[in-house]
Amino acid sequence: MTRLVYFAWVRERIGKGEEEIDLPSSVVTVADLLNHLKTLGEEYQAALQYPEVIRVALDMEHVEHDEPISGAREIGIFPPMTGG
Repeated sequence: MTRLVYFAWVRERIGKGEEEIDLPSSVVTVADLLNHLKTLGEEYQAALQYPEVIRVALDMEHVEHDEPISGAREIGIFPPMTGG
């Protein structure tokens, strides 16, 4: 099982703050994960409609979309962030 944590409007559109899911073996990278999540329903499709703007953290470290997710205990999914 992989723990996913959603933040800000990603959380609002998906309708939950976190979940644990079993990922298929074909999900290897962050990009694979985002593409897989979009297949789970309309709410995921709406939240991840523009994957290029989505930020992802593996075990609290921000990574690029080509990063492998193997071994991550927690994956955070964020919208773009601004300073303030």
